[in-house]
Amino acid sequence: MMGIDPYDIPLEDYDVSQRDLYRSNTSWGFFERLRKEDPVHYCKDSEFGPYWSITKFDDISAIDGNHEIFSSEPVISIADPIQDFKTPMFIAMDEPSHGNQRRTVQSAVAPRNLANMEDLIRERAGAILDSLPVGETFDWVEKVSIELTTLMLATLFDFPLEERSKLTYWSDVATAVPGPDSIISSFAERSRILSQECAPAFLKLWKEREGDDEPRFDLISMLARSEETKDMATERPMEFIGNLILLIVGGNDTTRNSITGSVLFLNENPKEYEKLTANPELIKTMVPEVIRYQTPLAHMRRTAKEDFTFRGKNIKKGDKVVMWYISGNRDSDAIEEAHRFIIDRDKPRHHLSFGFGIHRCMGNRLAEMQLRVLWEEILKRFKKVEVMGEPERTYSNLIKGYATLPVRVHPI
Repeated sequence: MMGIDPYDIPLEDYDVSQRDLYRSNTSWGFFERLRKEDPVHYCKDSEFGPYWSITKFDDISAIDGNHEIFSSEPVISIADPIQDFKTPMFIAMDEPSHGNQRRTVQSAVAPRNLANMEDLIRERAGAILDSLPVGETFDWVEKVSIELTTLMLATLFDFPLEERSKLTYWSDVATAVPGPDSIISSFAERSRILSQECAPAFLKLWKEREGDDEPRFDLISMLARSEETKDMATERPMEFIGNLILLIVGGNDTTRNSITGSVLFLNENPKEYEKLTANPELIKTMVPEVIRYQTPLAHMRRTAKEDFTFRGKNIKKGDKVVMWYISGNRDSDAIEEAHRFIIDRDKPRHHLSFGFGIHRCMGNRLAEMQLRVLWEEILKRFKKVEVMGEPERTYSNLIKGYATLPVRVHPI
């Protein structure tokens, strides 16, 4: 549907799962029409099979909060799991397994631990910014977004810093699909990398930590020592891989792409950039607005456990129900002037980027803190981070992100 006017094709032919719409940043008109004319829309045929699209803010919240009817199993993306490489993860589980495993690792990003991390994040953010080249154009994604999030991931896992680039690589592999300029040529290659490279590296760390006399507070140690998960690596190896992938991707993509999006949006909205430089206190409300406007995870999927009528539509047991967060976050019935980037909103956290209900992202405050600290350090050093060209966006209908963003920094 790329390159087609959203009003030139009948609604029954809509398929908003097409990845080209996200790489070209042209999905907005299609979602706008769906919200207005058919907010609970059935696509009868797509690359991923038939599915329902939920596109309005309140409807998404209703589906996301109804885990008795709408299951997170077997996966939370529109794509079905690869048959010979199924990796269960707690975000794609129902209760009680979801809650038990989530509680095991949630304390790693509890408020008391975030306070302890802030100085470390500030130190690392400052070092990254101080190393940036002045007077030349460079890729913000590579130099800042990836580097800062990778350092944070290495801290959360207590992963060897000198090998931290592997974490970003595995995250990218886990969410990649074969396609133009993809880092994988096939799904089989993705399975091989995750099972033969990622899993053994973490299994080695697991074995080192499961017998520690002194408790450690990294994510691997927490999983290795919890009653709910201590046998996972040996007895449930695919679940072990699945949860690692979840934690790596969750710790990487939201922050990484919001860091990039923040620079892009401020350049696209120069009056908002002027507001920010005139009043750095606005960082606090800008951060959640960036996360709303970016919507790093474009969708989440649920599967109907039973026949259910929703907004007059008859959803059948087993149907895929796709909640398009990217659309709900632009719903002007729920968010005033939702199509605009406004850094001083009264209720900036009124968005769907972290999900809703029991599956709400547990790392939401960590993501906000990283973005806040980074911009506090940026404003100490630079009059402007200037975008010098168009971004290259990722080829994905799940991860709404950037491959590159050329910029130039202007020191104070």
